[in-house]
Amino acid sequence: MAIAALITWLLTAAGGFVLLGTWIAKGGVREPRTSHLPPPVIFGHFLLAAIGLVLWIIYLVVDSDALAWVAFGLLVPVAALGFVMLLRWIPVYRAARTADAEPAPVSIPGQEPAERHFPVLIVGGHGVFAVITVVLVLLTALGVGAS
Repeated sequence: MAIAALITWLLTAAGGFVLLGTWIAKGGVREPRTSHLPPPVIFGHFLLAAIGLVLWIIYLVVDSDALAWVAFGLLVPVAALGFVMLLRWIPVYRAARTADAEPAPVSIPGQEPAERHFPVLIVGGHGVFAVITVVLVLLTALGVGAS
């Protein structure tokens, strides 16, 4: 189960990198006032998740229950920040869908949020794999499925 958690964590991270790269490339850092996702929230989410992943890898090597619980403890604020970002992204996605149904206005650079360009499939996959990761890490920390 611990290896399955690592695999889902890595898949979640891959999706997160795509979303972070899209957000940066589309001006999320250069034009933070147009984004609904504040840079400290995005980078905090990324940093806590990365630290947790490193701790999980160390846990797999040394098999310390304390490390499993610390990794899980880091996933709690990561998940909370992710949920907040999802709630803030949904109106942007809906507005983009409404705008796509209407005649295309002239786009002014820096006037649309960077997260408008997030691929929906990546957002959904990132979220699904994140939930699976949290559950697997918790079950592993609880010792479920241990030999």
